Amino acid sequence: MKKHAIALLVLASVSVHGLAAVGADEAKELGRSLTKYGAIKAGNKEGTIPEYTGGLTKAPADFKPKSGFWADPFKDEKAVLRIDGKNVDQYADKLSEGQKTLLKKHPTYYMDVYPSHRTAAIPAKVLDATVRNATTCKTLKNGLAVEADCRGGLPFPIPKTGYEVMWNLQLRYKADTTTKSSRSWVVDSSGKAVMTAQQQTLEETPYYHADLDGRDPLMYWRTHSITQSPVRKAGEATGIVDYLDPTEKPRRAWSYTPGQRRVKLAPEFSYDTPVSSMGGVTLFDELFVFSGMMDRFDFKLVGKKEMYIPYNAYKLYFGCKTEEQFMPSHANPQCWRWELHRVWVVEATLKPGNRHVYAKRTYYLDEDTYGAGLFDAYDQSGKLYRSLFNSMVQLYDVAAPYTVKNVIYDFNKGMYALVNDGLEGGYGVLDKPMANRDLNPEAVVARETAR
Repeated sequence: MKKHAIALLVLASVSVHGLAAVGADEAKELGRSLTKYGAIKAGNKEGTIPEYTGGLTKAPADFKPKSGFWADPFKDEKAVLRIDGKNVDQYADKLSEGQKTLLKKHPTYYMDVYPSHRTAAIPAKVLDATVRNATTCKTLKNGLAVEADCRGGLPFPIPKTGYEVMWNLQLRYKADTTTKSSRSWVVDSSGKAVMTAQQQTLEETPYYHADLDGRDPLMYWRTHSITQSPVRKAGEATGIVDYLDPTEKPRRAWSYTPGQRRVKLAPEFSYDTPVSSMGGVTLFDELFVFSGMMDRFDFKLVGKKEMYIPYNAYKLYFGCKTEEQFMPSHANPQCWRWELHRVWVVEATLKPGNRHVYAKRTYYLDEDTYGAGLFDAYDQSGKLYRSLFNSMVQLYDVAAPYTVKNVIYDFNKGMYALVNDGLEGGYGVLDKPMANRDLNPEAVVARETAR
């Protein structure tokens, strides 16, 4: 086990042209020394990261099904460590540049670290498909595409390249179909919190719907949002569809405005275009940490390390009231829960001749979910530009890690945004996916305008 772990943690340089799936002997470790999702099953030697034992599948006694809220199974736990500006250097090896910057710059910022719980649980059919994918899934076109017959599970549970890790992020399991009403907030440099949008959003992952009629076999992600407020934007709609081979089928994005009363294609909804409904602090290619085509950056897999990441954040999702979540220069630390977990580290460097507001990004992605984690983004001069912290809760009644609520800090402008802040109605998981005909742009707009 020790040799196997070292092999995972100290990865040799692998060319992005090495596209073959892993061999049968290596894949046998899935379910043995590795979980079926590819994480190291054992805890760390210090005991601060526990062994994986299947995740959290039992609901607390105070959970109310179909309420849109998930009760906190760890509400009575106390923090075991507080990191602040005085002791940040002691824990620097487990912190991102963004975390260290906040801790050193703001005396009011701190990180309360709690006992680590590996709560991520995935449905058995997804895990079985993941094991199958290990020896059959391949990337194509220097990592920019995934084979069309790779479906139903994590594509690369034993990743060998940065591109494979990033595909795992985009194709991770996060419940088949979810719907939510949420708000995006921006806190400007003066400390004023402004709600930039309240939206009703539906997200589905056709990658996990191979048994449904009418789904394009190349489609892996589809989402649309209807703006409810502010009043001047009410009724606006946007949608995004992504495909396994974006070189052949690029992102299909669309928008609708009530004044024009027609659906328009929106190819600008990609790369470093700012998302207006999120105050312009978030870019389209960093929705849900990263989304879209990977052609403008080289993605290098660095390896694994232990990091403090936002995990089991039930208080953040469901416990803190809106007005409690903001402080003038940073999110309120009292609402956040940090745990020590192993993460994959990927460095993305802008390719020569390509344009982007960032020159480099470093991603830290949780080995158990691929959704929880952090990234740091740097401008063309190498200065830290933005950092994102993406939090996780386990939806224990449907065996799905949920990783949507995040904060992104813009260090150039001295502001930050809180994205996917839930409303009083909470979040929801649909019992079954909607019919394909009900998800095309015209049908979405017709439904909303008929209300």
